[in-house]
Amino acid sequence: ESRQTAEALCLLSSAPVTSTPQASEIDCYTREGSQEASCEPAARAGWNSKIEYFLAQVGFSVGLGNVWRFPYLCHQNGGGAFLLLYVLLMLLVGIPLFFLELAAGQAIRQGSIGVWKYISPRLAGIGYSSCVVCFFVALYYNVILAWSLYYLGNSFQYPLPWEQCPEQRNVTVKECEKSSPTSYFWYRKALDITDSIDETGSFNPYIVCCLLAAWTIVCLGMFKGIKSSVKVMYFSSIFPYVVLFCFLIRGLMLDGAFEGITYMFYPKLEIWADIQVWRQAATQVFFALGLGFGSIIAYSSYNPKNNNCHRDAFTVSFINFMTSVLATLVVFAVLGFRAKDKAMECVARYVKETIVLLSMQSANVDQNLMPSFNYSDATSVGLEDYRNWFKQHGSSIPGNLTDCDLEKEMQKGVEGTGLAFIAFTEAMSLLPGSPFWSALFFLMLLNLGLSTMFGTMEGILAPLTDCFKTLANNKTKLTIFSCIIGFLIGLLFTQRCGNYFVMMFDDYSATLPLIIVVVFETFSVSWLYGADRFLDDIEAMLGWRPSVVYKYLWKYICLLAMLGLLGATTIRMFITPPTYMAWNQEEASEARLPYPAWALAVLSLLIIFAMMPVPLGLIHAVLQGRTRQTSRDTEAGQYSSVSTDDKCETPMTDMSELCQPNGTSALLSSTSD
Repeated sequence: ESRQTAEALCLLSSAPVTSTPQASEIDCYTREGSQEASCEPAARAGWNSKIEYFLAQVGFSVGLGNVWRFPYLCHQNGGGAFLLLYVLLMLLVGIPLFFLELAAGQAIRQGSIGVWKYISPRLAGIGYSSCVVCFFVALYYNVILAWSLYYLGNSFQYPLPWEQCPEQRNVTVKECEKSSPTSYFWYRKALDITDSIDETGSFNPYIVCCLLAAWTIVCLGMFKGIKSSVKVMYFSSIFPYVVLFCFLIRGLMLDGAFEGITYMFYPKLEIWADIQVWRQAATQVFFALGLGFGSIIAYSSYNPKNNNCHRDAFTVSFINFMTSVLATLVVFAVLGFRAKDKAMECVARYVKETIVLLSMQSANVDQNLMPSFNYSDATSVGLEDYRNWFKQHGSSIPGNLTDCDLEKEMQKGVEGTGLAFIAFTEAMSLLPGSPFWSALFFLMLLNLGLSTMFGTMEGILAPLTDCFKTLANNKTKLTIFSCIIGFLIGLLFTQRCGNYFVMMFDDYSATLPLIIVVVFETFSVSWLYGADRFLDDIEAMLGWRPSVVYKYLWKYICLLAMLGLLGATTIRMFITPPTYMAWNQEEASEARLPYPAWALAVLSLLIIFAMMPVPLGLIHAVLQGRTRQTSRDTEAGQYSSVSTDDKCETPMTDMSELCQPNGTSALLSSTSD
């Protein structure tokens, strides 16, 4: 009798129940024409089509980093050799971990908190850490969208405000004259930046308004969950590709584009011996796919159980990689044009100086030193003609002549905001119809960031609403409240020193915590839950078993790679004191400064706060388990012990085994015995 009672209770947990639209109770149902039944939240939202899912997943993984981080890393780390290393790490580490998160979310059909808590209550902290990191990233990521909105608004005028240096009382502003019009507009007009992070300054009203607009757009897009956000993604996920192809076609027509692309892809295999290059490539793979954020899990949880998530992992990863390559072609075609333009300016300047010097000393100058090219028109002198002449006679000419090297101009690589708001902006200002290209570029940045923001917010909202029924019943209010809190805290980044805080959050608030999260994810699935058991669940879900290679990749290669990345990142953080790039107004140049003590304390708190849920979740589960055990021991003297089947405690396998085609439990047959 006691055994039958226990089995009946286990059965009740899988029986259909009436639920509200936000509820997540388990419902076992039988699909028509299928021999197997599926157990999943009956009222959980789902994608209307596979296209919607791909747009969401690709939109999240393809972000600003593909445009302004990946090209810089290729440029600095051996071009084609870095691409080969990136592909190798993506195949061995990136795609297997991406597949792991997709399969876990699709099998359990919950957000990151629910997934890891479902596997083991002691792992619930992993999901909470992912939520915290998503919140940190959302705070500063939306500030970048605000900057893009500000530049987009300023693009609808001719000439563009960053094409020429402003004048005060008919005198060119010294700060702009010492730097460049684009640098001046970015640092002085857009940011009105202070000389260091210690100088706070007032709020920038234009950026505050743009930040409010950015959070309003995100809130409206997330208002009804994936049903509303995916409608925006039809535009925000596709439009950037249209713009990138337009820029590629236009860029390939520019003088210097071929030189830029050649410089980019020329392989330097010696970089494979540098451990830092491996670290940077692994980090880029890690962030490019969006591992550890919980957004991948959240999006895949809306898929039907029989969706081929294995194919999805390869498809999304391939699209992500090809987008990075496409963006790299665009960036280096345009930057090659910019470098060629600067090199030709250099030639014209020094040819004019040469003419003056030779004309002043014509009687004493050896005629063999005279250039063979027509130097009467400095603008018509070719770059190679000048360089050949300089190599032969440059040292013999009085004055301060220098070589005009196109490769040196290309080596002045920039990343992040420096690439988007200074270097690329300067290149676009040289194009005919520059306002059009500028508006197109910043609209592309806005859409790239918007798709990623939707995924980041889903990584926060989905786990919370899955685990807390009160929040699930008030999801719209939770979305609005989250956006309001994000805007209010985000005001920190709209101060004059706000850019320094953006760099701090970007460099330290996510990197280390996310690596730790993925280490725990990999270890918990491959060792605690069991790689074979996880593959069994995937086989039951897909109808076929993935290769046994994944077992060894998850258990050894991926885990060791993530531990190595964690160690390398931690060691580098302690060996190299954290610094940031500051703008010196007097010198009109960038300077690398160390963080002050209070900033280091804030930086440390960000990392600690993001990682704290993992040990707290473990401690809470252990204490809760001991409390329950004590309660059971107390009741043992009053009631007879009940022996239950282990199947009721299995995280994923139990639900598939409990549900039968006729909607009844397999346990019924055992009770009849």
